[in-house]
Amino acid sequence: MPVHEIRSGDDVFRAAVDAMTSAPQRAEFAWRTIPAPSKMAPSTWACTGEILVHDEELASGRLVILHDPAGQESWDGTYRMVALVQAQLEPEFAVESMLGDVAWSWVTESLELHDADSRELGCTATRVVSQSYGALASRPSTVDVEMRVSWTPEPPGPPEPTPEATSAATIALAPHFSAWIAMLAAAGGLPPAPPHIAPIAPTHHARAPRPEEAGDAR
Repeated sequence: MPVHEIRSGDDVFRAAVDAMTSAPQRAEFAWRTIPAPSKMAPSTWACTGEILVHDEELASGRLVILHDPAGQESWDGTYRMVALVQAQLEPEFAVESMLGDVAWSWVTESLELHDADSRELGCTATRVVSQSYGALASRPSTVDVEMRVSWTPEPPGPPEPTPEATSAATIALAPHFSAWIAMLAAAGGLPPAPPHIAPIAPTHHARAPRPEEAGDAR
């Protein structure tokens, strides 16, 4: 089955995705394409990604890119990025009342770092603290963070182009792809780094939650 849904004749979106996926990325990032939802927009593309350091998975997530040449009012544009970021943090984060604000800063700073201009940016950050008692008291507490982020990439040209003008130009998606990767890296405890820089020690210990711990996050 196809791993993406690109409408026949949508050469603009195909070119944008090809340029995005051919751009270099940081060494700790691994990704693969997955089947994309077909009912959210005429053309869609999706992938999963992980941040790996010494074969340990620090964070994971999913990215879906939507394209509707006619534009959608709720997007305020013709493209929409829909991202998921998941990581398991140190137990100390269980008492960190500002974790939501920290997670939001990972989003905004990642977009800014990669010059990924956007509008209609939204994020929901969920923290799940798991503590065991009784016969299971020996199990360590865990703190999972899940961020669901969506934004509309700013198109090139005039500040307020018409949908027709936007659809006629190829929007550079690579900065937005890199921004999502930076969100994963931040959640995994890694500082910002340009592509192909050797991995360094995380600023906090994190790993992607295991399915049996985090449940179904779809």
